[in-house]
Amino acid sequence: MSILLNILSTLLLLSGLVFFLAGSLGLLRFSNGYSRLHAVTKADTLGLGLVVLGLAVQASWRESLLMIIIWLLVMASGAVAYFHAWRSPNNIQADQLITSMPITQ
Repeated sequence: MSILLNILSTLLLLSGLVFFLAGSLGLLRFSNGYSRLHAVTKADTLGLGLVVLGLAVQASWRESLLMIIIWLLVMASGAVAYFHAWRSPNNIQADQLITSMPITQ
């Protein structure tokens, strides 16, 4: 049984590594900033989930629960960060930007 858990843990950790590498390659490969952000956010979140599952197989239930909570927080913060990057001033049209700027003298 221990050998099967070690094999499962190793496979999950290696799968997580593959997704981390895919996200890093997407960051380098894509030309658009939003595509880069999308590739990194999705691939790294899935990669972290696989790494957490691989480590949770070998850990106690408390450590597994903490890792899963951390993974859920990373997923939530990734979605919020992607949304705020999409709403950044670079995405606002020029006429909206000019009308929203305060006039100072």
